[in-house]
Amino acid sequence: MSEGRSWEERDAREWIAVPQEGDDKYSRGVLGVVTGSAMYPGAAVLGVEAAARTGVGMVRYLGADRPTEHVLRRRPEVVSAPGRVQAWLIGSGMDASSRPADDAGRLAVALGDGTPVVVDAGALDLVGRAAGPVVITPHYRELAGVLAAAADDDSDAVTADEVRADPAAWAARAAAALGVTVLLKGHTTHIVTPDGAHRTVSAGPAWLATAGSGDVLGGVLGALVATHADAVREHGHAALAALAATAAWLHGRAGESASAGGPIVALDIAEALPSVIRRVLGA
Repeated sequence: MSEGRSWEERDAREWIAVPQEGDDKYSRGVLGVVTGSAMYPGAAVLGVEAAARTGVGMVRYLGADRPTEHVLRRRPEVVSAPGRVQAWLIGSGMDASSRPADDAGRLAVALGDGTPVVVDAGALDLVGRAAGPVVITPHYRELAGVLAAAADDDSDAVTADEVRADPAAWAARAAAALGVTVLLKGHTTHIVTPDGAHRTVSAGPAWLATAGSGDVLGGVLGALVATHADAVREHGHAALAALAATAAWLHGRAGESASAGGPIVALDIAEALPSVIRRVLGA
């Protein structure tokens, strides 16, 4: 596997949608979100917060009662009624081994409507059911689980340690096997398309390795995909990979800005996003 092309600020700038005078909340992109659970409601809050601060026109949050309550308390502008969306973010803060029937139904709707979908954590087992283009956002342990589930027999299974030792190669194998774009989180983030195109992003300071950081990344990526749904329809996984690399780049730079050399929590990363985007755009 090649080392991959490093994604830089000039690349990210090209994939940040800037609203024009004639835009409204619908034309700026609507992101549907099915994340969080009674056990992990904070994941929903963090993903929605990050999406809202990345520049999406509207967030539709369609989750269980407890995370819905937390999301609306934090972000009252979020819409909790179903409707048309340009992209979905699903799975953060969910557990595939104990999935309630209501969540299963909501996930099925998101996967079945043909729009682009960002799949994280507790929905990774459902990737094969997606009717539209998919980008997955696992860490190395989760990718090992995805590959094990896709293996023909136990002899083909891979361990988390093997993925950690050669993340680029295993991300490429997963992308080719599943027909999805893979964003494999880590100190260096690897983004690989099914045809083997490979990009890398320096993920930011080690302080980013904190609970909920990945939920924030999912929200950033979901917002970018929603605002570039036309590009995804036209260019497929090439566009998804560019958006995934941009999300990872913005996430890392927001982490640097929030940290300034010290500890951070995930919400700090989300709150730093607008100023990072403003600097990138030169505003």
